[in-house]
Amino acid sequence: MQSPTTLADHFLIAMPMLHDANFARGVTYLCQHNEDGAMGLLINRLSEYRLGDVLAQMNLSSELQDVIDAPVLIGGPVQPERGFVLHAPQGNWDSSYRITDSLCVTTSRDILAAIAEGNGPQQALIALGYASWGAGQIEQELKENSWLTADATRQILFETPLDERWDSAAALVGVKLANLTSYAGHA
Repeated sequence: MQSPTTLADHFLIAMPMLHDANFARGVTYLCQHNEDGAMGLLINRLSEYRLGDVLAQMNLSSELQDVIDAPVLIGGPVQPERGFVLHAPQGNWDSSYRITDSLCVTTSRDILAAIAEGNGPQQALIALGYASWGAGQIEQELKENSWLTADATRQILFETPLDERWDSAAALVGVKLANLTSYAGHA
């Protein structure tokens, strides 16, 4: 019996013909993918907020300017008021989900308090909202040529500038998106 394929710890890279405003030119990091569906975070959509704004909403503060000015991403269209921290698994947080041996996603306040104090994970990405797919939906969208997939890299997640992540993620599988048409064909 063949084991099920999972796209957890992969990037979903929007193809040029994907015009859904939530995902056009988007790169989504898949945190979970199984027979029930998938959940992920967009990693290249800047929100209007900075981490200092989010901390203030939670009655937290920081004296660290790099924390106050840290970008907050739009993680997806579902529950945009809910915060997610994608990070290296250091610390013992109240509500974490281990994606791989080197990455977790945490939704609890304690990680933000630690980040505000300068005691958080070395690498972290903060997002509001998430993306979600029902059972078989990603597989169908892949058949429709809506997405490319690539193994996720920490470099793209945490080091690549936001405006370069779409092209950089596609380059992981040898695709130059500028060379693709905005329509799909099937032979």
